[in-house]
Amino acid sequence: MTDPIKVFGNVGSPYTQKMLSLLRYRNIPYSVSWGDVVQNLSFLNIEPPKPVLLPTMVVKNDEGSDICRTDTTPIIRYLEELYKEKSVIPPSPILCFLNYLLEDFADEWTTKYMFHYRWYFNEDADNAKKMLVLQHKIDIDDDSMNQFGDIIAERQINRLWVVGSNNETAKLIDQSYKRYLLLMEKHLKFLPFMFGQRPSSSDFGLYGQLTQLVGFDPTPRNIAYKQSPRTVSWVNIMSDLSGLHDSGGIGEFFGVKNEEANNKNKLNYFKDPNYGWIDIDNIPNSLIEIFNEVGKVYIPCLIANANAYKSGDEVWETSIDGEIWKQKTFPYQVKCLNWIKDEFNKLSVDDKKTTLNLISGSGCEKILD
Repeated sequence: MTDPIKVFGNVGSPYTQKMLSLLRYRNIPYSVSWGDVVQNLSFLNIEPPKPVLLPTMVVKNDEGSDICRTDTTPIIRYLEELYKEKSVIPPSPILCFLNYLLEDFADEWTTKYMFHYRWYFNEDADNAKKMLVLQHKIDIDDDSMNQFGDIIAERQINRLWVVGSNNETAKLIDQSYKRYLLLMEKHLKFLPFMFGQRPSSSDFGLYGQLTQLVGFDPTPRNIAYKQSPRTVSWVNIMSDLSGLHDSGGIGEFFGVKNEEANNKNKLNYFKDPNYGWIDIDNIPNSLIEIFNEVGKVYIPCLIANANAYKSGDEVWETSIDGEIWKQKTFPYQVKCLNWIKDEFNKLSVDDKKTTLNLISGSGCEKILD
């Protein structure tokens, strides 16, 4: 592919930020258009996807025609087929699976933090309804800004219950977010990324949500600055990793002496797809503890949602960390559960055993047959 990938998104969309950071790291040419996706696509005579999701990315098919792609997780795997250098998928089957599970947690659970804080608290909602309008049209007049902002806020606040945010679950969400920040703080003391010295797709998934939590919304930003300065700094670093793994300068980043780094660069050492990932035998406790949080809060939701969908129930509830969680049934998260199982079932018998041993007791094993 020689033409830049066209990205249509919103500044306040964590999934848009996820993909832009990944494209920058992988040095994949792209152009980005902010604003109304359908309107922007219509200018290019491109049929919009159904449903329209952020981001929508336009690429060329085998016939050279423009086609739309949405849903960041499969897009990332699609890009892996097109571009070989600076892969974000660990070559180890076990790490590949763990990365997939963590990326799903980022996309489907940490987004609950983001949505909850943005619309549950008055200060955050007042901030969001102005900023989201201004990011769409910076030169809008004040009356129109307030009018459209109120419409956005009313719609989103009325949707809080859909993702499980309410007076009963507010404490649970807040506690999970604070635990998550402390776990990130601990992990980043030892490694710059989730699975080693290079970013994985789960890093970009976590980053996308955190761009909003520590860079957009007042309440979670204040919490993050107090509890996890490493996470705040990590978000800033993750915003542009375009020079990472390029020749020159990378040795210092990895703590390698310049002379040694130069010698390895001559051998294309930093282009080695196996370079920089943690070894299965040396997975740090800090990463295992992150998966304990995944098992504690996200896995019960996946199980309860799938059972409700199977029974035809529109709403379900379950116990999470000793509290009642209640929300609308999501067909998409049934797919998420099945995709996680599919990824696990790709593993060999021995790799399945090793994976289950690694996450035993976390709660994640409850969905793996």
